[in-house]
Amino acid sequence: MAKFTRIEVAQKMKEQGMVPLFYNSDIEVAKALLQSIYDGGARLCEFTNRGDYAHEVFAQLYKFAVKEMPDLILGVGSLTDAGAASLYLQMGANFVVTPVFRKDIAIVCNRKKVLWSPGCGSLSEICIAEEMGCEIVKLFPGSVYGPSFIKGIKGPQPWTNVMPTGGVSPDPENLKRWFEAGAYCVGMGSKLMVKNDDGSYDYKKVESLTRSTLELIQEIR
Repeated sequence: MAKFTRIEVAQKMKEQGMVPLFYNSDIEVAKALLQSIYDGGARLCEFTNRGDYAHEVFAQLYKFAVKEMPDLILGVGSLTDAGAASLYLQMGANFVVTPVFRKDIAIVCNRKKVLWSPGCGSLSEICIAEEMGCEIVKLFPGSVYGPSFIKGIKGPQPWTNVMPTGGVSPDPENLKRWFEAGAYCVGMGSKLMVKNDDGSYDYKKVESLTRSTLELIQEIR
């Protein structure tokens, strides 16, 4: 069961300004990445459901987080059906992010008052999601739509909260464009999870980049 309410999750997303996200099939690597993100100052993170047996990795990662970093809000992303959402909620997921809008996932999450953020690509989709109780919509892939999309929909719907994911980087100009357009927060994955030349993760770099990006977001705002 989720430790944090959907209101607490929404507030933390707003406060932090960034949702770090990653996937790795090796639990030890996943733990190290999560620790690096946490040490960098993040208190909310998304584990993406991208590979076979990903739920087994998440189950271990969640228990690790509860023990070692109890104030961390850990959620799951890349879910595409209600069955997967139910499974992850049973394992403690504090929020659910999806690449598309799914009514069945909305029902499952609303039933347990867990925040869900669906991927939407049109104002019509966004309206339907909000009518289903969505607080924060995911603009995905963000690189396809760009900051101007957020600025455009904020005219007729200033109450809409948008989290662009994909096409977001730690670059100051990139972040500035998204937030000046009205982004509620941003999702960031590969641009944050820095690797060494041999393909392994540079955990210290992940930590320092997380810290500097969070500080930069606060400055931009």
